[in-house]
Amino acid sequence: MIHPLRQHIEEIIELTDEEFEYVLSYFETIKKRKHQYIVQEGEVADKEFWIISGCLKSYFFDESGKEHILQFGMENWWITDYESFVKQEPSNIFIDCLEDSELLYITFENREKLTAQMHKMERFWAKKSKYGRIALQNRVLSLLKNSAKERYDLLLKQYPKLFQRVPKKLIAAYLGVSRETLSRLSD
Repeated sequence: MIHPLRQHIEEIIELTDEEFEYVLSYFETIKKRKHQYIVQEGEVADKEFWIISGCLKSYFFDESGKEHILQFGMENWWITDYESFVKQEPSNIFIDCLEDSELLYITFENREKLTAQMHKMERFWAKKSKYGRIALQNRVLSLLKNSAKERYDLLLKQYPKLFQRVPKKLIAAYLGVSRETLSRLSD
């Protein structure tokens, strides 16, 4: 059976068995329980996580204490505070587990070493970064031009399983609407 990380990487680049074993040697596996943090505000996010199983959220609180969800993460997704990770500065967000989760992670230092040693992986992360910028652009455009109903319908179409795994309160925070508004949208 092919390792799920290898399948994920090979959607973009091909690796020999030896190359994949080399790549995998830079990663560690970690298990986290529901509600455990993997990144906390004020700490440097020195790891990038690939989700084997589970569901996570990245978020922050505004000055009034309102929660704003930036991203959900499910199987085969990457998650960290990218600004903190790249700049190696304290994080402005939290990331925690919505479910018991199993993750692979690579430290900032090991990712730098791996990309210096293996240009295929540098290309992989460059392409993943481009896809991430596209997704972020689409999210911002959706927030600016779509109605709450259109944002809800788009999220439901793109990620139907998310609605089975994430409480409606959190879906509402992601869409930027109240829980009551979300109830009306889902009727």
